[in-house]
Amino acid sequence: MKVVIIGGVAGGATAAARLRRLDEQAEIVVFERSGYISYANCGLPYYIGGVIEDPEDLTLQTPESFFARFQVDMRVRHEVTAIHPDKKTVSVKNLGTGESFEESYDKLILSPGAKPTRPPLPGLELEQLFTLRTVEDTFRLKAHIDASHPKSAVLVGGGFIGVELAENLRELGLEVTIVEQLSQLMGPFDPDMASFLHGEVRRHGIRLALGRTVEGFAARDGGVDVLLKDAPPLHADMVALAIGVTPDTALTKVAGLELGPRGSIVVNDRMETSVPDIYAVGDAVQVKHAVTGQNTLISLAGPANKQGRIAADNICGGDSRYLGSQGSSVIKVFDLTAAATGVNETSARKTGLDVDTVVLSPTSHAGYYPGGRVMTMKVVFEKETYRLLGAQIVGYDGVDKRIDVLATAIHAGLTAIQLKELDLAYAPPYSSAKDPVNMAGFMVENLAKGIVRQFRVEDVKDLPRDGGATLLDVRTRQEYGMGHAEGFQNIPVDELRDRLDQIEPGKPVYVMCQSGLRSYIACRLLAGHGYEAYNFSGGFRFYDAVTNDRRLIEQATACGMDQF
Repeated sequence: MKVVIIGGVAGGATAAARLRRLDEQAEIVVFERSGYISYANCGLPYYIGGVIEDPEDLTLQTPESFFARFQVDMRVRHEVTAIHPDKKTVSVKNLGTGESFEESYDKLILSPGAKPTRPPLPGLELEQLFTLRTVEDTFRLKAHIDASHPKSAVLVGGGFIGVELAENLRELGLEVTIVEQLSQLMGPFDPDMASFLHGEVRRHGIRLALGRTVEGFAARDGGVDVLLKDAPPLHADMVALAIGVTPDTALTKVAGLELGPRGSIVVNDRMETSVPDIYAVGDAVQVKHAVTGQNTLISLAGPANKQGRIAADNICGGDSRYLGSQGSSVIKVFDLTAAATGVNETSARKTGLDVDTVVLSPTSHAGYYPGGRVMTMKVVFEKETYRLLGAQIVGYDGVDKRIDVLATAIHAGLTAIQLKELDLAYAPPYSSAKDPVNMAGFMVENLAKGIVRQFRVEDVKDLPRDGGATLLDVRTRQEYGMGHAEGFQNIPVDELRDRLDQIEPGKPVYVMCQSGLRSYIACRLLAGHGYEAYNFSGGFRFYDAVTNDRRLIEQATACGMDQF
Protein backbone atom coordinates (compact mmCIF):
# COMPACT_ATOMS: atom_id res chain seq x y z
CA MET A 1 0.00 0.00 0.00
CA LYS A 2 1.22 3.46 -0.95
CA VAL A 3 -0.06 6.46 1.01
CA VAL A 4 0.62 10.03 -0.10
CA ILE A 5 0.12 12.83 2.43
CA ILE A 6 -0.20 16.49 1.44
CA GLY A 7 1.08 18.58 4.36
CA GLY A 8 3.67 17.60 6.92
CA VAL A 9 2.75 19.62 9.98
CA ALA A 10 0.36 18.57 12.81
CA GLY A 11 -2.25 16.33 11.17
CA GLY A 12 -0.07 15.11 8.32
CA ALA A 13 2.94 14.26 10.48
CA THR A 14 0.76 12.47 13.03
CA ALA A 15 -0.93 10.45 10.29
CA ALA A 16 2.44 9.45 8.82
CA ALA A 17 3.82 8.29 12.17
CA ARG A 18 0.64 6.36 13.01
CA LEU A 19 0.61 4.69 9.59
CA ARG A 20 4.11 3.42 10.10
CA ARG A 21 3.35 2.10 13.57
CA LEU A 22 0.41 0.18 12.12
CA ASP A 23 1.97 -0.96 8.84
CA GLU A 24 5.70 -1.58 8.55
CA GLN A 25 5.47 -2.36 4.81
CA ALA A 26 3.47 0.67 3.66
CA GLU A 27 5.15 3.17 1.36
CA ILE A 28 4.53 6.63 2.84
CA VAL A 29 5.36 9.86 1.01
CA VAL A 30 4.73 13.31 2.49
CA PHE A 31 4.83 16.51 0.44
CA GLU A 32 5.28 19.72 2.44
CA ARG A 33 5.29 23.08 0.66
CA SER A 34 7.36 24.85 3.31
CA GLY A 35 10.89 23.95 4.30
CA TYR A 36 9.85 22.53 7.66
CA ILE A 37 7.79 19.65 9.02
CA SER A 38 6.09 19.02 12.34
CA TYR A 39 6.76 22.53 13.59
CA ALA A 40 5.16 24.19 16.59
CA ASN A 41 2.77 26.81 15.16
CA CYS A 42 1.69 27.80 18.63
CA GLY A 43 5.24 28.64 19.63
CA LEU A 44 5.96 31.08 16.79
CA PRO A 45 5.01 34.32 18.66
CA TYR A 46 7.29 33.33 21.53
CA TYR A 47 10.28 33.05 19.21
CA ILE A 48 9.57 36.59 18.04
CA GLY A 49 9.62 37.78 21.65
CA GLY A 50 12.76 35.84 22.53
CA VAL A 51 11.07 33.52 25.03
CA ILE A 52 12.07 30.64 22.73
CA GLU A 53 15.66 31.48 21.84
CA ASP A 54 16.80 28.63 19.59
CA PRO A 55 14.93 28.45 16.24
CA GLU A 56 15.55 24.71 16.14
CA ASP A 57 13.26 24.36 19.14
CA LEU A 58 10.36 25.29 16.85
CA THR A 59 10.77 22.13 14.78
CA LEU A 60 9.86 18.94 16.57
CA GLN A 61 11.28 16.81 13.75
CA THR A 62 13.39 17.25 10.63
CA PRO A 63 12.89 15.27 7.42
CA GLU A 64 16.05 13.36 8.32
CA SER A 65 15.04 12.54 11.90
CA PHE A 66 11.54 11.56 10.79
CA PHE A 67 12.96 9.21 8.17
CA ALA A 68 15.42 7.70 10.61
CA ARG A 69 12.66 6.78 13.03
CA PHE A 70 9.71 6.03 10.75
CA GLN A 71 11.15 5.41 7.27
CA VAL A 72 8.77 8.01 5.83
CA ASP A 73 9.80 9.89 2.69
CA MET A 74 9.43 13.51 3.82
CA ARG A 75 9.85 15.86 0.89
CA VAL A 76 9.94 19.52 1.93
CA ARG A 77 9.78 22.39 -0.54
CA HIS A 78 7.47 20.28 -2.67
CA GLU A 79 4.10 21.74 -3.64
CA VAL A 80 1.22 19.59 -4.85
CA THR A 81 -0.35 21.52 -7.72
CA ALA A 82 -3.19 19.17 -8.69
CA ILE A 83 -5.07 16.08 -7.53
CA HIS A 84 -6.29 13.53 -10.10
CA PRO A 85 -8.74 11.18 -8.35
CA ASP A 86 -9.54 9.36 -11.60
CA LYS A 87 -5.88 8.35 -12.04
CA LYS A 88 -5.08 8.28 -8.31
CA THR A 89 -2.12 10.59 -8.83
CA VAL A 90 -1.03 14.04 -7.69
CA SER A 91 0.98 16.60 -9.64
CA VAL A 92 3.97 17.88 -7.70
CA LYS A 93 6.45 20.72 -8.19
CA ASN A 94 9.86 20.68 -6.57
CA LEU A 95 10.19 24.30 -5.46
CA GLY A 96 13.95 23.96 -5.18
CA THR A 97 14.67 22.70 -8.70
CA GLY A 98 11.51 23.70 -10.55
CA GLU A 99 10.98 20.07 -11.63
CA SER A 100 7.36 18.85 -11.99
CA PHE A 101 6.26 15.24 -11.79
CA GLU A 102 3.33 12.99 -10.93
CA GLU A 103 3.13 10.72 -7.89
CA SER A 104 0.71 7.81 -7.63
CA TYR A 105 -1.16 6.77 -4.49
CA ASP A 106 -3.44 4.05 -3.18
CA LYS A 107 -4.67 6.28 -0.38
CA LEU A 108 -4.36 10.06 -0.15
CA ILE A 109 -4.46 12.15 3.05
CA LEU A 110 -5.01 15.89 2.72
CA SER A 111 -3.56 18.00 5.51
CA PRO A 112 -3.02 21.35 3.77
CA GLY A 113 -3.86 23.38 6.86
CA ALA A 114 -5.04 26.94 6.65
CA LYS A 115 -3.50 30.15 5.40
CA PRO A 116 -3.68 33.59 6.99
CA THR A 117 -6.76 35.45 5.87
CA ARG A 118 -5.73 38.28 3.56
CA PRO A 119 -8.78 40.31 2.53
CA PRO A 120 -8.58 42.16 -0.79
CA LEU A 121 -7.40 45.45 0.67
CA PRO A 122 -5.02 47.99 -0.87
CA GLY A 123 -1.47 47.94 0.43
CA LEU A 124 -1.08 44.26 1.26
CA GLU A 125 2.12 44.20 -0.77
CA LEU A 126 3.96 46.61 1.56
CA GLU A 127 7.24 45.20 2.86
CA GLN A 128 6.47 46.31 6.43
CA LEU A 129 3.31 44.18 6.49
CA PHE A 130 3.59 40.65 7.88
CA THR A 131 1.61 37.50 8.65
CA LEU A 132 2.55 34.80 11.13
CA ARG A 133 1.64 31.24 10.17
CA THR A 134 4.75 29.36 9.07
CA VAL A 135 8.33 29.11 10.27
CA GLU A 136 9.34 31.14 7.22
CA ASP A 137 6.87 33.88 8.23
CA THR A 138 8.43 33.90 11.68
CA PHE A 139 12.01 34.18 10.45
CA ARG A 140 11.04 37.01 8.09
CA LEU A 141 9.35 38.96 10.88
CA LYS A 142 12.20 38.32 13.33
CA ALA A 143 14.79 39.38 10.76
CA HIS A 144 12.90 42.61 10.11
CA ILE A 145 12.73 43.44 13.82
CA ASP A 146 16.42 42.67 14.33
CA ALA A 147 17.48 44.72 11.30
CA SER A 148 15.08 47.67 11.38
CA HIS A 149 14.42 48.02 15.13
CA PRO A 150 10.80 49.20 14.75
CA LYS A 151 9.44 51.22 17.63
CA SER A 152 5.72 50.69 16.95
CA ALA A 153 3.40 48.06 15.55
CA VAL A 154 -0.27 47.71 14.69
CA LEU A 155 -1.75 44.24 14.86
CA VAL A 156 -4.90 43.71 12.84
CA GLY A 157 -6.93 41.06 14.64
CA GLY A 158 -7.50 40.26 18.29
CA GLY A 159 -7.57 36.47 18.27
CA PHE A 160 -4.97 34.02 19.59
CA ILE A 161 -2.12 34.97 17.26
CA GLY A 162 -2.85 38.72 17.49
CA VAL A 163 -2.90 38.76 21.29
CA GLU A 164 0.15 36.50 21.66
CA LEU A 165 2.15 38.49 19.13
CA ALA A 166 1.08 41.76 20.77
CA GLU A 167 2.39 40.53 24.12
CA ASN A 168 5.71 39.45 22.65
CA LEU A 169 6.22 42.67 20.68
CA ARG A 170 5.38 44.68 23.78
CA GLU A 171 7.95 42.70 25.77
CA LEU A 172 10.48 43.77 23.13
CA GLY A 173 9.63 47.40 23.91
CA LEU A 174 7.45 48.27 20.92
CA GLU A 175 4.41 50.52 21.19
CA VAL A 176 1.58 48.18 20.21
CA THR A 177 -2.00 48.76 19.09
CA ILE A 178 -4.51 45.99 18.36
CA VAL A 179 -7.24 46.79 15.85
CA GLU A 180 -10.22 44.45 16.03
CA GLN A 181 -13.47 44.65 14.07
CA LEU A 182 -15.43 43.16 16.94
CA SER A 183 -15.99 45.11 20.14
CA GLN A 184 -13.80 42.65 22.07
CA LEU A 185 -10.66 40.55 21.90
CA MET A 186 -10.76 36.74 21.79
CA GLY A 187 -14.00 35.53 20.23
CA PRO A 188 -14.20 32.28 22.27
CA PHE A 189 -14.96 34.45 25.32
CA ASP A 190 -18.15 36.32 26.07
CA PRO A 191 -17.79 40.13 26.13
CA ASP A 192 -18.07 40.24 29.92
CA MET A 193 -15.21 37.74 30.35
CA ALA A 194 -13.15 39.46 27.66
CA SER A 195 -13.21 42.59 29.85
CA PHE A 196 -10.55 41.03 32.06
CA LEU A 197 -8.32 40.46 29.04
CA HIS A 198 -8.81 44.05 27.91
CA GLY A 199 -7.79 45.29 31.33
CA GLU A 200 -4.65 43.15 31.34
CA VAL A 201 -3.37 44.22 27.91
CA ARG A 202 -4.11 47.88 28.70
CA ARG A 203 -2.25 47.52 31.98
CA HIS A 204 0.81 46.53 29.97
CA GLY A 205 0.53 49.53 27.68
CA ILE A 206 -1.18 47.99 24.67
CA ARG A 207 -3.78 50.24 23.06
CA LEU A 208 -7.03 48.82 21.77
CA ALA A 209 -8.99 50.00 18.77
CA LEU A 210 -12.09 47.85 19.13
CA GLY A 211 -15.07 47.88 16.81
CA ARG A 212 -12.94 49.34 14.00
CA THR A 213 -12.83 48.13 10.39
CA VAL A 214 -9.55 48.24 8.43
CA GLU A 215 -9.97 49.47 4.86
CA GLY A 216 -6.37 49.27 3.65
CA PHE A 217 -2.75 50.21 4.18
CA ALA A 218 -0.55 52.97 2.80
CA ALA A 219 3.17 53.67 3.02
CA ARG A 220 4.11 56.91 4.80
CA ASP A 221 7.30 58.26 6.38
CA GLY A 222 9.03 54.91 6.23
CA GLY A 223 6.15 53.16 8.01
CA VAL A 224 2.55 52.16 7.38
CA ASP A 225 -0.76 53.95 7.77
CA VAL A 226 -3.55 51.58 8.76
CA LEU A 227 -6.64 53.06 7.11
CA LEU A 228 -9.77 52.79 9.25
CA LYS A 229 -13.42 53.22 8.35
CA ASP A 230 -14.87 56.40 9.88
CA ALA A 231 -11.69 57.17 11.81
CA PRO A 232 -8.26 58.71 11.20
CA PRO A 233 -5.50 56.26 10.22
CA LEU A 234 -3.14 54.66 12.71
CA HIS A 235 0.55 54.98 11.89
CA ALA A 236 3.20 52.43 12.85
CA ASP A 237 6.62 51.21 11.79
CA MET A 238 5.21 47.76 11.00
CA VAL A 239 1.89 45.93 10.71
CA ALA A 240 0.98 42.29 11.28
CA LEU A 241 -2.21 40.70 9.93
CA ALA A 242 -3.78 38.28 12.39
CA ILE A 243 -7.44 38.31 11.38
CA GLY A 244 -7.85 34.57 11.25
CA VAL A 245 -7.17 31.75 8.86
CA THR A 246 -8.85 30.36 5.76
CA PRO A 247 -8.78 26.67 4.78
CA ASP A 248 -6.13 26.13 2.10
CA THR A 249 -8.35 24.07 -0.17
CA ALA A 250 -7.99 25.42 -3.70
CA LEU A 251 -6.71 22.02 -4.87
CA THR A 252 -9.64 20.12 -3.48
CA LYS A 253 -12.21 22.33 -5.17
CA VAL A 254 -10.68 21.66 -8.58
CA ALA A 255 -10.47 17.95 -7.78
CA GLY A 256 -14.22 17.81 -7.16
CA LEU A 257 -14.29 17.18 -3.42
CA GLU A 258 -17.35 18.41 -1.54
CA LEU A 259 -16.66 21.63 0.34
CA GLY A 260 -18.39 23.17 3.35
CA PRO A 261 -18.21 26.46 5.30
CA ARG A 262 -15.51 28.89 4.06
CA GLY A 263 -14.25 26.32 1.57
CA SER A 264 -13.54 23.66 4.19
CA ILE A 265 -13.32 20.00 3.16
CA VAL A 266 -16.40 17.95 4.06
CA VAL A 267 -15.49 14.69 5.81
CA ASN A 268 -17.39 12.00 7.67
CA ASP A 269 -16.49 10.81 11.17
CA ARG A 270 -13.87 8.46 9.66
CA MET A 271 -12.16 11.52 8.08
CA GLU A 272 -13.15 10.30 4.59
CA THR A 273 -13.92 12.92 1.95
CA SER A 274 -16.61 12.66 -0.71
CA VAL A 275 -14.08 11.03 -3.08
CA PRO A 276 -13.08 7.39 -2.44
CA ASP A 277 -9.62 6.73 -0.98
CA ILE A 278 -9.09 10.40 -0.12
CA TYR A 279 -9.01 11.47 3.54
CA ALA A 280 -8.63 14.94 5.04
CA VAL A 281 -7.53 16.20 8.46
CA GLY A 282 -6.58 19.36 10.30
CA ASP A 283 -7.42 23.02 9.92
CA ALA A 284 -8.83 22.56 6.41
CA VAL A 285 -11.69 20.23 7.35
CA GLN A 286 -15.24 20.82 8.46
CA VAL A 287 -15.94 19.34 11.88
CA LYS A 288 -19.01 18.82 14.01
CA HIS A 289 -19.12 20.92 17.13
CA ALA A 290 -19.44 18.43 19.94
CA VAL A 291 -21.85 20.64 21.91
CA THR A 292 -24.11 22.20 19.27
CA GLY A 293 -23.86 19.48 16.63
CA GLN A 294 -23.40 22.16 13.98
CA ASN A 295 -20.78 22.04 11.25
CA THR A 296 -17.96 24.45 11.88
CA LEU A 297 -14.24 25.18 11.53
CA ILE A 298 -11.97 24.78 14.55
CA SER A 299 -8.29 25.46 13.89
CA LEU A 300 -6.49 23.90 16.84
CA ALA A 301 -3.53 21.54 17.10
CA GLY A 302 -5.26 19.00 19.36
CA PRO A 303 -8.10 18.14 16.95
CA ALA A 304 -5.68 18.05 13.98
CA ASN A 305 -3.49 15.46 15.69
CA LYS A 306 -6.46 13.31 16.68
CA GLN A 307 -7.84 13.43 13.13
CA GLY A 308 -4.49 12.38 11.63
CA ARG A 309 -4.42 9.36 13.91
CA ILE A 310 -8.02 8.43 13.01
CA ALA A 311 -7.38 8.68 9.25
CA ALA A 312 -4.33 6.42 9.58
CA ASP A 313 -6.29 3.89 11.66
CA ASN A 314 -9.00 3.64 9.03
CA ILE A 315 -6.57 3.38 6.12
CA CYS A 316 -5.00 0.41 7.91
CA GLY A 317 -8.33 -1.38 8.26
CA GLY A 318 -9.53 0.02 11.57
CA ASP A 319 -12.78 1.77 12.43
CA SER A 320 -11.85 4.91 14.36
CA ARG A 321 -14.32 7.77 14.62
CA TYR A 322 -13.94 11.49 15.25
CA LEU A 323 -16.72 12.58 17.58
CA GLY A 324 -16.32 16.30 17.08
CA SER A 325 -14.53 19.14 18.76
CA GLN A 326 -15.37 21.31 21.78
CA GLY A 327 -12.83 23.96 20.86
CA SER A 328 -11.00 23.74 24.20
CA SER A 329 -8.28 26.38 24.31
CA VAL A 330 -5.99 28.25 26.67
CA ILE A 331 -3.87 31.36 26.22
CA LYS A 332 -1.32 33.29 28.25
CA VAL A 333 -2.01 37.04 28.30
CA PHE A 334 0.93 38.56 30.17
CA ASP A 335 0.33 37.50 33.79
CA LEU A 336 -3.17 36.13 33.14
CA THR A 337 -4.26 32.73 31.90
CA ALA A 338 -7.52 32.58 29.95
CA ALA A 339 -9.20 29.35 28.91
CA ALA A 340 -12.46 28.25 27.33
CA THR A 341 -14.25 25.08 26.30
CA GLY A 342 -17.55 24.25 24.67
CA VAL A 343 -19.69 27.19 23.63
CA ASN A 344 -19.92 30.60 25.24
CA GLU A 345 -23.20 32.24 26.14
CA THR A 346 -23.21 34.45 23.05
CA SER A 347 -22.73 31.55 20.62
CA ALA A 348 -25.18 29.34 22.46
CA ARG A 349 -27.95 31.93 22.16
CA LYS A 350 -27.18 32.43 18.46
CA THR A 351 -27.73 28.72 17.87
CA GLY A 352 -31.14 28.95 19.52
CA LEU A 353 -30.24 27.32 22.83
CA ASP A 354 -32.08 28.54 25.93
CA VAL A 355 -29.22 29.02 28.37
CA ASP A 356 -28.32 30.35 31.77
CA THR A 357 -24.97 30.97 33.46
CA VAL A 358 -23.31 31.20 36.81
CA VAL A 359 -20.30 33.41 37.48
CA LEU A 360 -18.01 32.89 40.45
CA SER A 361 -14.68 34.26 41.66
CA PRO A 362 -12.95 31.58 43.73
CA THR A 363 -9.28 31.54 44.71
CA SER A 364 -6.89 29.11 43.08
CA HIS A 365 -6.38 27.23 46.35
CA ALA A 366 -7.38 27.30 50.00
CA GLY A 367 -7.63 30.87 51.24
CA TYR A 368 -5.63 30.19 54.39
CA TYR A 369 -2.64 28.92 52.40
CA PRO A 370 -0.40 31.77 51.16
CA GLY A 371 -0.35 32.81 47.54
CA GLY A 372 -3.90 32.09 46.46
CA ARG A 373 -5.13 34.30 43.61
CA VAL A 374 -8.61 34.97 42.36
CA MET A 375 -9.95 33.52 39.14
CA THR A 376 -13.23 34.37 37.42
CA MET A 377 -15.22 31.41 36.13
CA LYS A 378 -18.32 31.48 33.93
CA VAL A 379 -20.23 28.25 33.39
CA VAL A 380 -22.87 28.02 30.65
CA PHE A 381 -25.69 25.48 30.83
CA GLU A 382 -29.02 24.75 29.19
CA LYS A 383 -32.16 25.71 31.03
CA GLU A 384 -34.60 22.93 31.93
CA THR A 385 -32.11 20.10 31.22
CA TYR A 386 -29.10 21.75 32.94
CA ARG A 387 -26.87 20.21 30.25
CA LEU A 388 -23.36 21.57 30.59
CA LEU A 389 -22.54 23.60 27.44
CA GLY A 390 -19.34 25.50 28.07
CA ALA A 391 -17.09 27.38 30.43
CA GLN A 392 -14.62 30.27 30.47
CA ILE A 393 -12.02 31.02 33.12
CA VAL A 394 -9.69 33.98 33.49
CA GLY A 395 -7.16 34.04 36.30
CA TYR A 396 -3.68 33.01 37.31
CA ASP A 397 -2.83 29.67 38.91
CA GLY A 398 -5.04 26.65 38.37
CA VAL A 399 -7.00 27.91 35.37
CA ASP A 400 -5.73 25.15 33.07
CA LYS A 401 -6.58 22.47 35.62
CA ARG A 402 -10.21 23.62 35.98
CA ILE A 403 -10.87 24.09 32.28
CA ASP A 404 -9.65 20.56 31.60
CA VAL A 405 -11.99 19.19 34.27
CA LEU A 406 -14.88 21.11 32.73
CA ALA A 407 -13.94 20.00 29.20
CA THR A 408 -13.95 16.40 30.40
CA ALA A 409 -17.32 16.89 32.09
CA ILE A 410 -18.82 18.24 28.86
CA HIS A 411 -17.39 15.32 26.88
CA ALA A 412 -18.84 12.89 29.40
CA GLY A 413 -22.29 14.45 29.09
CA LEU A 414 -22.54 15.63 32.69
CA THR A 415 -25.07 18.21 33.74
CA ALA A 416 -23.93 21.42 35.36
CA ILE A 417 -25.46 20.20 38.63
CA GLN A 418 -23.33 17.04 38.54
CA LEU A 419 -20.20 19.17 38.79
CA LYS A 420 -20.83 19.22 42.53
CA GLU A 421 -20.33 15.44 42.65
CA LEU A 422 -16.86 15.33 41.07
CA ASP A 423 -14.25 13.89 43.42
CA LEU A 424 -11.32 16.23 42.80
CA ALA A 425 -7.91 16.23 44.44
CA TYR A 426 -7.44 18.58 47.35
CA ALA A 427 -4.49 19.88 49.29
CA PRO A 428 -4.18 23.48 50.51
CA PRO A 429 -1.41 24.49 48.04
CA TYR A 430 -3.49 23.31 45.06
CA SER A 431 -7.19 23.62 45.71
CA SER A 432 -9.96 23.99 48.26
CA ALA A 433 -12.07 21.32 49.89
CA LYS A 434 -14.85 22.72 47.72
CA ASP A 435 -13.03 23.04 44.41
CA PRO A 436 -14.15 25.91 42.14
CA VAL A 437 -15.63 23.32 39.78
CA ASN A 438 -17.66 21.84 42.65
CA MET A 439 -18.73 25.35 43.67
CA ALA A 440 -20.11 25.99 40.20
CA GLY A 441 -22.20 22.82 40.58
CA PHE A 442 -23.50 23.93 43.98
CA MET A 443 -24.53 27.28 42.52
CA VAL A 444 -26.41 25.70 39.62
CA GLU A 445 -28.12 23.30 42.03
CA ASN A 446 -29.28 26.24 44.15
CA LEU A 447 -30.80 27.85 41.07
CA ALA A 448 -32.46 24.58 40.05
CA LYS A 449 -34.04 24.11 43.47
CA GLY A 450 -35.15 27.73 43.75
CA ILE A 451 -32.92 28.29 46.77
CA VAL A 452 -31.56 31.42 45.15
CA ARG A 453 -32.55 33.70 42.29
CA GLN A 454 -30.01 35.83 40.48
CA PHE A 455 -29.66 38.95 38.40
CA ARG A 456 -26.87 39.72 35.97
CA VAL A 457 -24.63 42.56 34.92
CA GLU A 458 -26.86 43.52 32.00
CA ASP A 459 -29.83 43.84 34.39
CA VAL A 460 -28.27 46.40 36.74
CA LYS A 461 -28.95 49.48 34.62
CA ASP A 462 -32.67 48.64 34.43
CA LEU A 463 -33.23 48.05 38.14
CA PRO A 464 -35.85 50.38 39.66
CA ARG A 465 -34.26 53.31 41.44
CA ASP A 466 -37.51 55.06 42.29
CA GLY A 467 -38.16 53.18 45.51
CA GLY A 468 -39.79 50.21 43.83
CA ALA A 469 -37.02 47.91 45.02
CA THR A 470 -34.16 47.85 47.50
CA LEU A 471 -30.67 47.78 46.01
CA LEU A 472 -28.35 46.40 48.66
CA ASP A 473 -24.55 46.14 48.85
CA VAL A 474 -23.53 43.85 51.72
CA ARG A 475 -19.76 44.38 51.62
CA THR A 476 -17.84 46.16 54.36
CA ARG A 477 -17.98 49.92 54.61
CA GLN A 478 -14.41 50.12 53.39
CA GLU A 479 -15.13 48.02 50.30
CA TYR A 480 -18.24 50.04 49.57
CA GLY A 481 -16.32 53.29 49.91
CA MET A 482 -13.81 52.15 47.31
CA GLY A 483 -16.56 51.86 44.71
CA HIS A 484 -20.09 50.61 44.29
CA ALA A 485 -22.90 50.34 41.78
CA GLU A 486 -25.13 53.38 41.46
CA GLY A 487 -28.16 53.36 43.75
CA PHE A 488 -27.00 50.51 46.03
CA GLN A 489 -27.11 51.21 49.76
CA ASN A 490 -24.63 49.61 52.11
CA ILE A 491 -25.51 47.26 54.95
CA PRO A 492 -22.68 44.80 55.72
CA VAL A 493 -23.89 41.22 55.77
CA ASP A 494 -22.91 40.71 59.40
CA GLU A 495 -25.14 43.62 60.41
CA LEU A 496 -28.08 42.66 58.24
CA ARG A 497 -30.16 40.80 60.84
CA ASP A 498 -30.03 43.76 63.17
CA ARG A 499 -30.93 46.26 60.45
CA LEU A 500 -33.80 44.52 58.69
CA ASP A 501 -36.04 47.39 59.71
CA GLN A 502 -34.14 49.51 57.14
CA ILE A 503 -35.35 47.29 54.31
CA GLU A 504 -38.91 47.92 53.28
CA PRO A 505 -40.99 44.73 53.24
CA GLY A 506 -43.04 43.76 50.20
CA LYS A 507 -40.44 44.99 47.70
CA PRO A 508 -37.80 42.92 45.91
CA VAL A 509 -34.24 43.19 47.18
CA TYR A 510 -31.30 43.05 44.77
CA VAL A 511 -28.13 42.11 46.62
CA MET A 512 -24.48 42.53 45.63
CA CYS A 513 -21.15 41.76 47.30
CA GLN A 514 -17.57 41.41 46.10
CA SER A 515 -17.74 37.86 44.74
CA GLY A 516 -21.32 36.64 45.15
CA LEU A 517 -20.83 34.57 48.32
CA ARG A 518 -21.80 37.11 50.97
CA SER A 519 -24.69 38.29 48.84
CA TYR A 520 -25.89 34.68 48.58
CA ILE A 521 -25.78 34.40 52.38
CA ALA A 522 -27.69 37.69 52.59
CA CYS A 523 -30.31 36.44 50.12
CA ARG A 524 -30.93 33.32 52.20
CA LEU A 525 -31.21 35.45 55.34
CA LEU A 526 -33.66 37.79 53.66
CA ALA A 527 -35.71 34.90 52.26
CA GLY A 528 -35.95 33.49 55.77
CA HIS A 529 -37.59 36.75 56.83
CA GLY A 530 -40.07 36.81 53.96
CA TYR A 531 -38.23 39.01 51.46
CA GLU A 532 -37.99 38.34 47.71
CA ALA A 533 -34.24 38.51 47.22
CA TYR A 534 -32.01 38.28 44.13
CA ASN A 535 -28.26 37.58 44.17
CA PHE A 536 -25.93 39.36 41.74
CA SER A 537 -24.07 36.87 39.57
CA GLY A 538 -20.34 37.44 39.71
CA GLY A 539 -20.10 40.08 42.41
CA PHE A 540 -18.96 43.69 42.32
CA ARG A 541 -15.50 42.68 41.12
CA PHE A 542 -17.10 41.26 37.96
CA TYR A 543 -19.50 44.20 37.61
CA ASP A 544 -16.69 46.72 37.93
CA ALA A 545 -14.50 45.01 35.32
CA VAL A 546 -17.31 44.79 32.78
CA THR A 547 -18.79 48.27 33.24
CA ASN A 548 -15.42 50.04 33.28
CA ASP A 549 -14.44 48.26 30.10
CA ARG A 550 -17.69 49.36 28.48
CA ARG A 551 -16.98 52.95 29.48
CA LEU A 552 -13.55 52.81 27.88
CA ILE A 553 -14.98 51.50 24.65
CA GLU A 554 -17.86 53.96 24.64
CA GLN A 555 -15.42 56.82 25.18
CA ALA A 556 -13.14 55.81 22.32
CA THR A 557 -11.53 58.70 20.53
CA ALA A 558 -12.03 59.43 16.87
CA CYS A 559 -8.96 57.41 15.92
CA GLY A 560 -10.38 54.36 17.63
CA MET A 561 -8.13 54.35 20.68
CA ASP A 562 -9.65 53.68 24.07
CA GLN A 563 -9.15 56.53 26.50
CA PHE A 564 -7.08 55.84 29.58
